[in-house]
Amino acid sequence: MDWDQLDLHPRITAAVRRANVRSVREALCVSGPDLQRLTGLSRSDTQQLLAAAATACRRHPPTPALLLRGGESGLRLSVGCPVLDQLLRGGFPVGGVTELAGESGAGKTQLALQLCLSVQYPTQHGGLDSGAVYICTEDTFPIRRLQQLISGQSCLRPDVSPSLISSLRFSDHVYIEHAADLVCLSRRVPLLLARGLVRLLVVDSVAALFRSEFQAADWLERSKQLLTFSSTLHHLSQEFTTPVLCINQVTDVFSSSDHSLGPLSSNVAPALGLAWANQVTVRLMMRRLQGTVARGDQHSALRRLEVAFAPHLARDGRDAGVWREGVRGVLNPDS
Repeated sequence: MDWDQLDLHPRITAAVRRANVRSVREALCVSGPDLQRLTGLSRSDTQQLLAAAATACRRHPPTPALLLRGGESGLRLSVGCPVLDQLLRGGFPVGGVTELAGESGAGKTQLALQLCLSVQYPTQHGGLDSGAVYICTEDTFPIRRLQQLISGQSCLRPDVSPSLISSLRFSDHVYIEHAADLVCLSRRVPLLLARGLVRLLVVDSVAALFRSEFQAADWLERSKQLLTFSSTLHHLSQEFTTPVLCINQVTDVFSSSDHSLGPLSSNVAPALGLAWANQVTVRLMMRRLQGTVARGDQHSALRRLEVAFAPHLARDGRDAGVWREGVRGVLNPDS
């Protein structure tokens, strides 16, 4: 982009050219004090220059937290459970990347599968009236569990008429991709989104993509690829107004200090470190607790879904159980 295309005073543009700063992106790679020394501009002129350059390079305007709270566009993807939807203020926001992290067996995949069905309901029932694409990076897709969840929709969703549930062909609108590298988002997924066939993208799991491709010594290249990957996710989410859910693994934490980017109370933290934590909009943690809960003739290990951080949510949590029909919140686990 040429400097004349930016809304800058001619004095600032002339100074940049004298300093041989050839492009807008090149200016953003220089710190403010260094750019001020190179150009001879004042501090206020340098700040104006950097602000104009950043605005020109940004593909989409930033999403205010008020919109995520449901201000002007209160569109949400419901979990399909009133208790969990209350925790999330209506469900998953349609813009941005949501991370769901937890140990093996916590119920992360169960919740992701449930969302693949919930997205197919009309908007008045918390869905987005479209399908889902599910990218598996580790295990094979749990098709039997998906079929079990489909058969239990009438039990999970008593708020929806049985005629509407029977009219939805759930399994025909869940598109499955098995990928072990970082090119999985460059082919079929954008095509499905552009055609309006899907409005939910699930990556299960994000940690496997980088643990399998990179060795410990390749940390710099891994960080670069991680940022490119997250940028692609955000672009797809904003371009097609699509919620993105990334399932992540966890690692042990040996420090006793409070970890502000982790769950409310746990000795584990999501994998991939701060480089990844700074790329997600919402971080949710799912934990498996001691004890069981009963529902009719069913028994489930007690789980807990927690908000680690989000621009529109308080740090809170709800107990839940995994049943034949899906994941449901538990109001009184001791009863």
